[in-house]
Amino acid sequence: MPSFNEIAEFVGLLFDCLGVVVIVLGTLLAAGRLVILNRRAGDGYRQFRQDIGRGILLGLEFLVAADIIRTVAVTPTLEGVLVLGLIVLIRTVLSTALQVELEGRWPWQRASEGADRPRETH
Repeated sequence: MPSFNEIAEFVGLLFDCLGVVVIVLGTLLAAGRLVILNRRAGDGYRQFRQDIGRGILLGLEFLVAADIIRTVAVTPTLEGVLVLGLIVLIRTVLSTALQVELEGRWPWQRASEGADRPRETH
């Protein structure tokens, strides 16, 4: 019977693979969408970049989850936690930068803009 550490390591590896697959599939789907829709050069390129960015963002979430599972469940040493913190920090900065690139605003602006708008009544 496998130990908890072996199961956690396997689950971490599974999440790593899933993250890579999501990024690759996201890129392939974005390319397929670009070819099929055959948009104008400017709009197609922008949409292509946004689609790829969404795939990368989702893939990064799985990769961060894999790092957390492996570091906390398998090797909970101070060095491992510090490395995890650095990895999560780098990936969070990448995710935030991608989200700003995709949406054209900071993630926290979305919530405050919705709260400032008056509600429509019918």
